Amino acid sequence: MNQPVELSLEQQFSIRSFETQVQNMSREQAQDFLVKLYEQMIVRENMYKQFLRHQWGLEAGPQMP
Repeated sequence: MNQPVELSLEQQFSIRSFETQVQNMSREQAQDFLVKLYEQMIVRENMYKQFLRHQWGLEAGPQMP
């Protein structure tokens, strides 16, 4: 995995659009946004892990909340 990941033109455009939105935010708005974005990243990571465990048959029995 030493190769850099290539972004599509659409993804590059999306990043530039995101950059513009962030530049127009106040410091407080940007900080709040970052916290929410980080939370979404963690949720996505957990979903990927759960999906892989299911696909690979590594799921444990019923889990307690």
